[in-house]
Amino acid sequence: MPAPSGFTYATNTDGSITIDHRGRTAATLRGSRAVAFLAEIAGTDEQLVMARWTGNYRRGNERTAKQHRRNSRRR
Repeated sequence: MPAPSGFTYATNTDGSITIDHRGRTAATLRGSRAVAFLAEIAGTDEQLVMARWTGNYRRGNERTAKQHRRNSRRR
């Protein structure tokens, strides 16, 4: 599975944090969530943390599950 990429974040003047993915706003964090995000991003891979916080990440098995007989739209 390729590593997440294309994420950036900016701290705004009001203390909120905006996370962008490829130039589009993916999430805005305020208050305690913004503080928790900054604490978590300091110690690990920034791209992976931002992907997880925005919910914009893949597990690698979506195509396989979609093609499985059990998940077929035909009945």
